[in-house]
Amino acid sequence: MATANSSRRLKNTDLHVDSTSHPGWQVEEMRTPSKGETVYCTEGRAEVAKVCGKTGDGSRLLELRLLDKEAPPFYAAASNVLLQSAED
Repeated sequence: MATANSSRRLKNTDLHVDSTSHPGWQVEEMRTPSKGETVYCTEGRAEVAKVCGKTGDGSRLLELRLLDKEAPPFYAAASNVLLQSAED
């Protein structure tokens, strides 16, 4: 029997961005991205549309809009996005 709940097909690793596979992008635990800043998330590059309240891990909740494909805005914890390193 097929399931209508597509979230059952996701693996936990699909929900966390891996900094080792994205050179030039890094986790910045001491800094929250600002509105308009470009970040790297599980779906690719995104622009921060809004910085919201805190999440369960203490990081800020971000409203993101993807830059490289059409998709509705979505939310991600700041602890699960990468920021472009200062050298790039």
